[in-house]
Amino acid sequence: MLAVVAAALACGACNVSALDPLIYFPDRMVPAPPPGVTERRFTAADGVELHAWFAEAADGRPAQDAPTLVWSHGNGGNIAWRADILLALAARGLSVLAYDYRGYGRSAGSPTEAGVKLDAEAAYDLLIRDGVPPERIVAFGESLGGAVSIALAHRRRVAAVIVVSTFTRLRDVARAHYGTLAMLAGNQFDSASLIGEIDVPIFIAHGDRDEIVPYELGEQLYALAKGEKRFLRVAGAYHNDVFEDPALLDAIADFAHAATRTPQRRR
Repeated sequence: MLAVVAAALACGACNVSALDPLIYFPDRMVPAPPPGVTERRFTAADGVELHAWFAEAADGRPAQDAPTLVWSHGNGGNIAWRADILLALAARGLSVLAYDYRGYGRSAGSPTEAGVKLDAEAAYDLLIRDGVPPERIVAFGESLGGAVSIALAHRRRVAAVIVVSTFTRLRDVARAHYGTLAMLAGNQFDSASLIGEIDVPIFIAHGDRDEIVPYELGEQLYALAKGEKRFLRVAGAYHNDVFEDPALLDAIADFAHAATRTPQRRR
């Protein structure tokens, strides 16, 4: 869906606020959570009410002891769109807090770059209030959510960062589709300037047939990361089917367990 963003750049009169409706594609319909998944409601720093699903690690480990992902999803849909992945990660011994940005699902408000970053911080703070220590929290994001996760790790203490199908800067995605018009996107979601300042383990995965966020942008983002890092090329994967590869889910779980120093209990 990020390709749609580039289409907006043909309008020279566009500014950041005008681009917002072409960046965010929320789905307001969220069904009841799957069995074993609980609903959470909490509030961002600016007063916006947010909604999330929480899945505990299926190995029975207390939430305070399990690696816990703060999952920032992509720019389309809502948390229900990845319910199967939520359960698959929980089955691999991870607790997962999958929240909806403002304007998505049952969360109030309207999305903006500053707003969705506040939402990620609020989700993190919810886990802290629940007694989950920072050394158990992993910032996990997909596509646009990867940029949100990198920003979260820049502002909050986490054990690791895991991003899938994400990019260096939003304008770099637009440049791949529309050339120099991409400059009109400014510096929105500029992960390239932040990732080198994050000093925790970083795992980046990208499908090598990604038609929305070019594979090369994932490689470039990886090159900018410092310290302990890992890159996974998901062979044959496009932007929206990358999680269909079980090896990616295994790699995410293994990296999260290693970063939080909790050996995984295989089921």
